[in-house]
Amino acid sequence: MPRYLTLSRAARLVGVRRGALQSKIRAGELAAFEGMVSEQDLLRAYPQARLEDNAVLERLEAIKEAAFARRVRERVLPSAEVLMARLAELEHYRAIVQEMQARLRAPGGTTGLLEWLQERLAPTAPAGRPLLAQDSLLRIMSAHVQVKPSGHEFFVDGNDNLLEAALRAGLSLDYGCSAGSCGKCKARVVSGQVHRLRHSDYAFTAAEKAAGLVLMCCHTAATDLVIEAREAHGAADMPLQTIDARVKAVSPMGEDMRLLHLQTPRSNRLRFLAGQSVRLSLGEASASLPVASCPCDERNLHFHVRRRAADAFAERVFAGLKDVDSVRVEGPRGEFVLDEASTRPLVFVAFDTGFAPVKSLIEHAMALDASETLQLVWVAGERGHYLDNLCRAWSDALDNFRYDPIAAAPGAAEEILASAVLERVTHAHPRLEEVDVYVAGPAEYAQTAEFLLLERGLPRAQLRLSSLEA
Repeated sequence: MPRYLTLSRAARLVGVRRGALQSKIRAGELAAFEGMVSEQDLLRAYPQARLEDNAVLERLEAIKEAAFARRVRERVLPSAEVLMARLAELEHYRAIVQEMQARLRAPGGTTGLLEWLQERLAPTAPAGRPLLAQDSLLRIMSAHVQVKPSGHEFFVDGNDNLLEAALRAGLSLDYGCSAGSCGKCKARVVSGQVHRLRHSDYAFTAAEKAAGLVLMCCHTAATDLVIEAREAHGAADMPLQTIDARVKAVSPMGEDMRLLHLQTPRSNRLRFLAGQSVRLSLGEASASLPVASCPCDERNLHFHVRRRAADAFAERVFAGLKDVDSVRVEGPRGEFVLDEASTRPLVFVAFDTGFAPVKSLIEHAMALDASETLQLVWVAGERGHYLDNLCRAWSDALDNFRYDPIAAAPGAAEEILASAVLERVTHAHPRLEEVDVYVAGPAEYAQTAEFLLLERGLPRAQLRLSSLEA
């Protein structure tokens, strides 16, 4: 009998993106049934897949760690209770549950536990079924969660709670304090089991308890789950917020460019979509700036601040903000956000500091893991590509990422630079109707690029534009 896998799990097993599987399905190279693929068809489509390890996934996770500045988790393994629940869920592993219980209860029982699991699990797969062994181990170490009604999916690794895992995967779930007090991250468990990680002060009504509601910030997935939860589907779903954020650091990124790193309180995090902007205020000085970091790390907000004449806010930042404890953040605003329903290849075009919102979009696209390919074309003048090393790291680490830097000559006309952009984009994607393009930069450059792209056949619905101050 065929054994079917979700696209998310199948992609993880063979080390590719979901977008790559969807592309093969559209091309007729991989059969699908109700959004799932069979183990046999997957192996036929990827006969050279390295099923004994996750080299591609490890490489992707490494670059995500660097790009998103995520904290290193203290433990990789889930708790003993969660491990036992996942083991018991699989029929062919019930025989080793007692041995597992004894090891976990013994002093130092978690030492070498992962190696022991791999050794005990390998012989259980039928001969010639390495995919089954790999999937079985994945089911124990990572729980798969599907969100209704959107159908979005994510994995819960280690000791992450449901909310943390969903945000890291790029989902825009509704939440507030992230501490179990406000109740905004409520979700209904449709199927599967959850495990409580911490106490919450929020009081559920009797009806909510009967309906199976839990707080995502306080629970993890003990087994594979299906949940119902509220999600933001566009910029209109994001509420305006006012938060006083702490200044974490001000770092140079060139002679007249600074990275402003703000950190929000744990109980009052900023909800925003990648590509959106906020207003920052330091007393009487203020500026509207795009967030340059990913929503998947919503407490840490990055901004690229350029020194400009008569810009009081920038002068305060360049002075180091040594006498400032916090910055007021108001927002988010803007429609320059990803079309998450699309699985088309993504092209990002940044002129000068237009790289800030584009960086946020790229990191969000990486977290979603849905697009088959990503291309970045970055045009920079005499100030240079101030995060060139980061872009080259993405290109080196990810097989599906292409980086095309363009150095603009002093005084170069908008038409010349936009034409250079068009040449790079059409070289990688001759059929523009097959891609989504996101352009950000000073208005005159962004609008010229817009005109040329539309003239060459890019559908208007597949173009997003963000015009920034020169």
